[in-house]
Amino acid sequence: MAAARGIPTLDEVLDSMRVVALPTRTRFRGITVREAAIFDAPHGASEFSPFPEYDDREAAHWFAAALEYGWGELPPLRREWIAVNATVPAIAADEVAGVLARFPGCTTAKVKVAERGQTLADDIARVRAVREAMGPDALVRIDANGGWNVDEAVTALTALADYDLDYAEQPCMSVDELVAVRQLTKDQKVGSSPLVRIAADESVRKADDPLAVARAGAADLLIVKAQPLGGIAKALDLIEQAGLPVVVSSALDTSVGIGMGLHLAASLPDQLLAGACGLGTAALLAADVTGDPLLPEDGGIAVRRPTLDSELLGRYAADADTTAWWRERVTRCYARL
Repeated sequence: MAAARGIPTLDEVLDSMRVVALPTRTRFRGITVREAAIFDAPHGASEFSPFPEYDDREAAHWFAAALEYGWGELPPLRREWIAVNATVPAIAADEVAGVLARFPGCTTAKVKVAERGQTLADDIARVRAVREAMGPDALVRIDANGGWNVDEAVTALTALADYDLDYAEQPCMSVDELVAVRQLTKDQKVGSSPLVRIAADESVRKADDPLAVARAGAADLLIVKAQPLGGIAKALDLIEQAGLPVVVSSALDTSVGIGMGLHLAASLPDQLLAGACGLGTAALLAADVTGDPLLPEDGGIAVRRPTLDSELLGRYAADADTTAWWRERVTRCYARL
Protein backbone atom coordinates (compact mmCIF):
# COMPACT_ATOMS: atom_id res chain seq x y z
CA MET A 1 0.00 0.00 0.00
CA ALA A 2 1.49 3.35 -1.00
CA ALA A 3 1.79 6.22 1.41
CA ALA A 4 -0.59 9.16 0.90
CA ARG A 5 -0.62 12.74 2.15
CA GLY A 6 2.60 12.20 4.09
CA ILE A 7 1.24 9.15 5.93
CA PRO A 8 3.70 6.24 6.08
CA THR A 9 2.69 2.88 4.67
CA LEU A 10 1.32 0.27 7.05
CA ASP A 11 4.43 -1.83 6.49
CA GLU A 12 6.64 1.11 7.47
CA VAL A 13 4.63 1.60 10.64
CA LEU A 14 4.70 -2.08 11.62
CA ASP A 15 8.41 -2.43 10.80
CA SER A 16 9.21 0.45 13.15
CA MET A 17 7.07 -0.87 16.01
CA ARG A 18 8.04 -2.56 19.27
CA VAL A 19 5.46 -3.53 21.91
CA VAL A 20 6.41 -3.25 25.57
CA ALA A 21 4.81 -4.27 28.86
CA LEU A 22 6.11 -2.04 31.64
CA PRO A 23 5.45 -2.75 35.33
CA THR A 24 3.96 0.07 37.41
CA ARG A 25 5.10 1.00 40.91
CA THR A 26 1.55 0.78 42.24
CA ARG A 27 -1.86 -0.13 40.90
CA PHE A 28 -3.14 2.68 38.67
CA ARG A 29 -6.51 2.63 36.89
CA GLY A 30 -6.73 -1.00 37.95
CA ILE A 31 -3.53 -2.09 36.16
CA THR A 32 -0.05 -3.11 37.28
CA VAL A 33 1.45 -3.46 33.78
CA ARG A 34 1.31 -0.71 31.15
CA GLU A 35 1.36 -1.90 27.54
CA ALA A 36 2.38 0.41 24.69
CA ALA A 37 3.39 0.27 21.04
CA ILE A 38 6.58 2.28 20.49
CA PHE A 39 7.68 3.43 17.04
CA ASP A 40 11.24 4.25 15.97
CA ALA A 41 9.98 6.85 13.49
CA PRO A 42 11.82 9.22 11.11
CA HIS A 43 11.27 12.26 13.37
CA GLY A 44 12.05 10.35 16.55
CA ALA A 45 10.35 7.95 18.94
CA SER A 46 6.54 7.94 18.99
CA GLU A 47 3.91 6.09 21.00
CA PHE A 48 0.48 4.47 20.57
CA SER A 49 -0.95 3.40 23.92
CA PRO A 50 -4.74 3.47 24.24
CA PHE A 51 -5.85 1.20 27.04
CA PRO A 52 -6.88 -2.29 25.88
CA GLU A 53 -10.58 -1.76 26.59
CA TYR A 54 -10.84 1.20 24.19
CA ASP A 55 -12.54 0.31 20.91
CA ASP A 56 -11.00 0.95 17.49
CA ARG A 57 -12.98 4.14 16.93
CA GLU A 58 -11.48 5.72 20.03
CA ALA A 59 -8.05 4.13 19.59
CA ALA A 60 -7.78 5.53 16.06
CA HIS A 61 -7.40 9.03 17.53
CA TRP A 62 -4.41 7.82 19.56
CA PHE A 63 -2.95 6.26 16.42
CA ALA A 64 -3.31 9.50 14.45
CA ALA A 65 -1.39 11.25 17.24
CA ALA A 66 1.40 8.67 17.03
CA LEU A 67 1.73 9.20 13.29
CA GLU A 68 1.80 12.98 13.69
CA TYR A 69 4.47 12.85 16.40
CA GLY A 70 6.66 10.36 14.55
CA TRP A 71 6.14 11.27 10.93
CA GLY A 72 4.41 14.67 10.77
CA GLU A 73 5.15 18.33 11.29
CA LEU A 74 4.76 19.75 14.79
CA PRO A 75 3.87 23.30 15.90
CA PRO A 76 6.69 25.51 17.22
CA LEU A 77 7.57 25.58 20.91
CA ARG A 78 6.88 28.63 23.09
CA ARG A 79 8.75 27.36 26.20
CA GLU A 80 11.48 24.87 27.09
CA TRP A 81 10.30 23.69 30.52
CA ILE A 82 6.92 22.64 31.91
CA ALA A 83 5.89 22.63 35.57
CA VAL A 84 4.19 19.35 36.48
CA ASN A 85 2.00 18.05 39.29
CA ALA A 86 2.51 15.00 41.45
CA THR A 87 -0.04 12.27 40.75
CA VAL A 88 -1.32 10.27 43.72
CA PRO A 89 -3.19 7.06 42.81
CA ALA A 90 -6.06 5.72 44.91
CA ILE A 91 -3.70 4.41 47.58
CA ALA A 92 -3.94 4.20 51.35
CA ALA A 93 -3.20 7.42 53.20
CA ASP A 94 -0.06 5.95 54.78
CA GLU A 95 1.43 5.38 51.30
CA VAL A 96 1.05 8.99 50.19
CA ALA A 97 4.44 10.26 51.38
CA GLY A 98 6.24 7.54 49.44
CA VAL A 99 4.48 8.47 46.20
CA LEU A 100 5.05 12.21 46.65
CA ALA A 101 8.78 11.54 47.09
CA ARG A 102 8.89 10.49 43.41
CA PHE A 103 7.91 14.03 42.37
CA PRO A 104 10.75 16.20 43.71
CA GLY A 105 10.05 19.91 43.81
CA CYS A 106 6.40 19.62 42.76
CA THR A 107 4.14 22.07 44.57
CA THR A 108 0.90 20.80 43.00
CA ALA A 109 -0.65 17.35 43.42
CA LYS A 110 -3.55 15.58 41.73
CA VAL A 111 -5.21 12.96 43.90
CA LYS A 112 -7.32 10.13 42.53
CA VAL A 113 -10.70 9.74 44.27
CA ALA A 114 -13.98 7.86 43.74
CA GLU A 115 -12.14 4.59 43.14
CA ARG A 116 -14.49 1.64 42.81
CA GLY A 117 -14.59 -0.35 46.04
CA GLN A 118 -13.44 2.59 48.18
CA THR A 119 -15.39 5.08 50.28
CA LEU A 120 -15.53 8.83 50.70
CA ALA A 121 -13.71 8.34 53.99
CA ASP A 122 -10.82 6.77 52.04
CA ASP A 123 -10.76 9.79 49.72
CA ILE A 124 -10.79 12.26 52.59
CA ALA A 125 -7.94 10.45 54.35
CA ARG A 126 -5.85 10.42 51.16
CA VAL A 127 -6.45 14.10 50.39
CA ARG A 128 -5.75 15.03 54.01
CA ALA A 129 -2.45 13.12 53.86
CA VAL A 130 -1.45 14.98 50.69
CA ARG A 131 -2.33 18.36 52.18
CA GLU A 132 -0.42 17.60 55.39
CA ALA A 133 2.62 16.35 53.48
CA MET A 134 2.76 19.27 51.02
CA GLY A 135 1.75 22.09 53.32
CA PRO A 136 -0.78 24.93 53.12
CA ASP A 137 0.75 26.67 50.10
CA ALA A 138 0.58 23.68 47.75
CA LEU A 139 -2.20 23.24 45.20
CA VAL A 140 -4.23 20.06 45.65
CA ARG A 141 -6.49 18.80 42.88
CA ILE A 142 -8.74 15.75 42.79
CA ASP A 143 -9.73 13.52 39.89
CA ALA A 144 -12.87 11.37 40.16
CA ASN A 145 -12.76 10.02 36.58
CA GLY A 146 -16.56 10.44 36.41
CA GLY A 147 -17.05 8.12 39.37
CA TRP A 148 -19.77 10.07 41.21
CA ASN A 149 -23.37 10.97 40.47
CA VAL A 150 -24.48 14.56 41.11
CA ASP A 151 -25.51 14.05 44.74
CA GLU A 152 -22.36 12.09 45.54
CA ALA A 153 -20.21 14.74 43.90
CA VAL A 154 -21.76 17.62 45.83
CA THR A 155 -21.46 15.69 49.10
CA ALA A 156 -17.82 14.78 48.42
CA LEU A 157 -16.79 18.25 47.26
CA THR A 158 -18.37 19.80 50.34
CA ALA A 159 -16.58 17.31 52.59
CA LEU A 160 -13.24 17.92 50.83
CA ALA A 161 -13.55 21.72 50.85
CA ASP A 162 -11.59 21.90 54.11
CA TYR A 163 -8.49 20.92 52.13
CA ASP A 164 -8.70 23.94 49.79
CA LEU A 165 -8.98 22.20 46.41
CA ASP A 166 -7.59 23.83 43.29
CA TYR A 167 -10.18 22.05 41.16
CA ALA A 168 -12.18 18.82 40.86
CA GLU A 169 -11.56 16.93 37.64
CA GLN A 170 -14.49 15.08 36.05
CA PRO A 171 -16.59 14.59 39.21
CA CYS A 172 -19.39 13.11 37.08
CA MET A 173 -19.32 11.58 33.62
CA SER A 174 -21.90 13.46 31.54
CA VAL A 175 -21.95 17.10 30.50
CA ASP A 176 -25.41 17.57 32.02
CA GLU A 177 -24.16 16.23 35.37
CA LEU A 178 -21.17 18.57 35.29
CA VAL A 179 -23.51 21.50 34.66
CA ALA A 180 -25.63 20.43 37.64
CA VAL A 181 -22.63 20.05 39.97
CA ARG A 182 -21.23 23.40 38.91
CA GLN A 183 -24.60 25.05 39.47
CA LEU A 184 -25.14 23.43 42.88
CA THR A 185 -21.68 24.37 44.15
CA LYS A 186 -21.19 27.82 42.62
CA ASP A 187 -22.83 29.70 45.52
CA GLN A 188 -21.02 27.75 48.23
CA LYS A 189 -17.91 29.52 49.46
CA VAL A 190 -14.65 28.67 51.16
CA GLY A 191 -13.77 32.07 52.58
CA SER A 192 -14.35 34.43 49.68
CA SER A 193 -13.71 31.81 46.96
CA PRO A 194 -16.15 29.43 45.25
CA LEU A 195 -16.30 25.92 46.71
CA VAL A 196 -14.27 24.42 43.86
CA ARG A 197 -13.60 24.87 40.17
CA ILE A 198 -14.74 22.08 37.83
CA ALA A 199 -12.41 20.60 35.21
CA ALA A 200 -13.50 18.33 32.36
CA ASP A 201 -11.42 15.45 31.00
CA GLU A 202 -13.40 12.43 29.80
CA SER A 203 -16.25 14.73 28.70
CA VAL A 204 -13.77 16.22 26.22
CA ARG A 205 -11.50 13.39 25.07
CA LYS A 206 -14.14 10.63 24.97
CA ALA A 207 -16.95 12.76 23.53
CA ASP A 208 -18.34 12.77 20.00
CA ASP A 209 -18.49 16.54 20.42
CA PRO A 210 -15.52 17.64 22.56
CA LEU A 211 -16.69 21.27 22.49
CA ALA A 212 -20.03 20.48 24.15
CA VAL A 213 -18.51 21.06 27.60
CA ALA A 214 -17.46 24.60 26.73
CA ARG A 215 -20.76 25.47 25.04
CA ALA A 216 -22.78 24.18 28.01
CA GLY A 217 -20.72 26.08 30.59
CA ALA A 218 -20.03 22.75 32.27
CA ALA A 219 -16.43 23.44 33.33
CA ASP A 220 -14.05 26.18 34.37
CA LEU A 221 -11.10 24.58 32.63
CA LEU A 222 -10.26 21.60 30.43
CA ILE A 223 -7.86 18.69 30.87
CA VAL A 224 -6.37 17.79 27.50
CA LYS A 225 -4.25 14.85 26.39
CA ALA A 226 -2.47 14.77 23.04
CA GLN A 227 -3.02 11.11 22.17
CA PRO A 228 -6.79 10.82 22.75
CA LEU A 229 -7.46 14.07 20.86
CA GLY A 230 -5.71 12.90 17.72
CA GLY A 231 -2.42 14.73 18.12
CA ILE A 232 -0.89 18.05 19.02
CA ALA A 233 -2.33 20.08 16.15
CA LYS A 234 -5.88 18.85 16.72
CA ALA A 235 -5.60 19.47 20.45
CA LEU A 236 -4.42 23.04 19.85
CA ASP A 237 -7.34 23.63 17.50
CA LEU A 238 -9.81 22.31 20.09
CA ILE A 239 -8.30 24.49 22.81
CA GLU A 240 -8.55 27.58 20.62
CA GLN A 241 -12.21 26.88 19.84
CA ALA A 242 -13.13 26.09 23.45
CA GLY A 243 -11.61 29.32 24.77
CA LEU A 244 -11.02 27.86 28.25
CA PRO A 245 -7.74 27.51 30.13
CA VAL A 246 -6.25 24.03 30.04
CA VAL A 247 -3.99 21.65 31.91
CA VAL A 248 -2.15 19.17 29.69
CA SER A 249 -2.11 15.66 31.11
CA SER A 250 -1.06 12.11 30.24
CA ALA A 251 -2.50 8.62 30.46
CA LEU A 252 0.32 6.78 32.23
CA ASP A 253 2.38 7.06 29.06
CA THR A 254 5.97 5.98 28.67
CA SER A 255 8.49 8.81 28.44
CA VAL A 256 7.83 8.87 24.70
CA GLY A 257 4.18 9.74 25.20
CA ILE A 258 5.17 12.20 27.91
CA GLY A 259 7.39 13.93 25.32
CA MET A 260 4.33 14.33 23.09
CA GLY A 261 2.37 15.90 25.94
CA LEU A 262 5.27 18.21 26.79
CA HIS A 263 5.36 19.44 23.19
CA LEU A 264 1.64 20.20 23.37
CA ALA A 265 2.00 22.09 26.65
CA ALA A 266 5.02 23.97 25.33
CA SER A 267 3.04 25.05 22.25
CA LEU A 268 0.25 26.76 24.19
CA PRO A 269 -0.07 30.54 24.56
CA ASP A 270 0.65 31.67 28.13
CA GLN A 271 -2.92 32.76 28.81
CA LEU A 272 -4.28 29.27 28.09
CA LEU A 273 -1.90 27.19 30.22
CA ALA A 274 -3.61 26.85 33.60
CA GLY A 275 -0.77 25.83 35.89
CA ALA A 276 1.24 22.65 36.46
CA CYS A 277 0.56 19.85 33.99
CA GLY A 278 -0.14 16.18 34.65
CA LEU A 279 2.95 15.04 32.79
CA GLY A 280 5.02 13.58 35.62
CA THR A 281 3.41 10.15 35.51
CA ALA A 282 6.46 8.29 34.21
CA ALA A 283 7.41 8.40 37.90
CA LEU A 284 4.63 5.86 38.48
CA LEU A 285 6.27 3.34 36.12
CA ALA A 286 8.86 0.88 37.43
CA ALA A 287 10.48 0.74 33.98
CA ASP A 288 10.65 2.79 30.79
CA VAL A 289 11.83 2.60 27.17
CA THR A 290 14.67 5.11 27.54
CA GLY A 291 17.72 5.29 29.74
CA ASP A 292 17.01 8.97 30.40
CA PRO A 293 13.30 9.04 31.30
CA LEU A 294 11.23 12.20 31.49
CA LEU A 295 10.89 12.47 35.25
CA PRO A 296 10.14 15.54 37.38
CA GLU A 297 13.12 17.52 38.63
CA ASP A 298 12.70 20.70 40.65
CA GLY A 299 8.97 20.57 39.99
CA GLY A 300 9.06 20.29 36.21
CA ILE A 301 10.43 18.60 33.08
CA ALA A 302 12.50 20.00 30.24
CA VAL A 303 10.78 19.72 26.86
CA ARG A 304 12.50 17.07 24.78
CA ARG A 305 11.93 13.82 22.91
CA PRO A 306 13.61 10.85 24.61
CA THR A 307 15.96 8.47 22.81
CA LEU A 308 14.94 4.82 22.74
CA ASP A 309 17.11 2.26 24.53
CA SER A 310 17.27 -1.02 22.59
CA GLU A 311 18.26 -2.99 25.68
CA LEU A 312 15.21 -1.76 27.62
CA LEU A 313 12.93 -2.37 24.63
CA GLY A 314 14.17 -5.96 24.62
CA ARG A 315 14.01 -6.46 28.37
CA TYR A 316 10.40 -5.28 28.58
CA ALA A 317 9.21 -6.64 25.25
CA ALA A 318 5.66 -7.97 25.38
CA ASP A 319 5.10 -11.66 24.74
CA ALA A 320 4.27 -12.96 21.27
CA ASP A 321 0.49 -13.06 21.77
CA THR A 322 0.38 -9.51 23.17
CA THR A 323 2.57 -8.22 20.36
CA ALA A 324 0.34 -9.88 17.75
CA TRP A 325 -2.74 -8.29 19.39
CA TRP A 326 -1.17 -4.82 19.16
CA ARG A 327 -0.07 -5.36 15.54
CA GLU A 328 -3.65 -6.31 14.64
CA ARG A 329 -4.93 -3.26 16.50
CA VAL A 330 -2.55 -0.95 14.65
CA THR A 331 -3.62 -2.52 11.34
CA ARG A 332 -7.28 -1.88 12.12
CA CYS A 333 -6.62 1.71 13.23
CA TYR A 334 -4.54 2.36 10.12
CA ALA A 335 -7.52 1.29 8.00
CA ARG A 336 -9.64 3.98 9.72
CA LEU A 337 -7.36 6.87 8.70
